[in-house]
Amino acid sequence: MSKTTPTTNGFLSDIKELRLRARKHIKQGSVTEGYKAQRDVVLRLLNEALATEIVCVLRYKRHYYMAQGIHAEPVAQEFLEHTNEEQAHADQIAARITQLQGEPNFNPEGLTTRSHSEYKEGDSLISMVEEDLVAERIAIESYSEMIRYLGENDPTTRRMLEGILASEEEHADDLAKILTTLDPTKAG
Repeated sequence: MSKTTPTTNGFLSDIKELRLRARKHIKQGSVTEGYKAQRDVVLRLLNEALATEIVCVLRYKRHYYMAQGIHAEPVAQEFLEHTNEEQAHADQIAARITQLQGEPNFNPEGLTTRSHSEYKEGDSLISMVEEDLVAERIAIESYSEMIRYLGENDPTTRRMLEGILASEEEHADDLAKILTTLDPTKAG
């Protein structure tokens, strides 16, 4: 019997073989023999991304509470919106880590060393926006590199990260516009 069966879409593994492989390592859940990425590397990268998102949540939350001045209210609302979106990213990443049979690292010890972005408080509304913009730019670069690394080896994680990347790009755009509004000398 042939290893593959021709279909209108190309070739699929032999149905009997698929069934055997699915039963072989049942405790691995969604991680099948077809998973091509280096799982230990992917889990490390995802835990770094998780730490990055947690640090961003904490920084945005502080900025939300510390925002002061004539423009504080709309900027604070933007900080709060970003806080909630970064928390959603952290939740997505943690869920994917467990799907890959890993353990999400929520340990506060070493959080800032695992994170790609820094926790910079800022001492004015403008410096808070600047610090958040820098962190978003770091996240954009980090996620772009992870996406390139994953390629076709882990399409599920890649698509998740592509969605998060799009959100981070939107955050950076929002912050750049706010910064230009607060300080027109920062334009361009």
